[in-house]
Amino acid sequence: HDAHNSARPPQRTVERRASPHTMATEQKKEAFRKYLESAGVIDSLTKVLVSLYEEPDKPATAIDFLKANLGGPTPAEYEALEEEKNTLAAELEATKKELAETQAKLEAAEAAAEAAAAAAPAEEAAAE
Repeated sequence: HDAHNSARPPQRTVERRASPHTMATEQKKEAFRKYLESAGVIDSLTKVLVSLYEEPDKPATAIDFLKANLGGPTPAEYEALEEEKNTLAAELEATKKELAETQAKLEAAEAAAEAAAAAAPAEEAAAE
């Protein structure tokens, strides 16, 4: 019994050293984790996941729950914002066109006033 066990050579544990590639990958992972933590991402995700966990009536699509609770707009809100953006962009273009037309009229009126002012002394001199 004991003789049988003592006949085996003792097993040696081989320590494996991490390769430089593995160490670099671990450093990148740790840096990314710290970045997410400092940006508040981990905290936000944790809160949303906890609220999903505590939700008595689980939503049909968990991803929509996450999106809605992370503060992003719903699809309907997004469409409304997109429509508002397009309306405002059209109004902006119309206003720019109106401004250009008004500036052109103003420049024409200023040129006419300058021409009239230049002609007035000549007329006064001719009248004398």
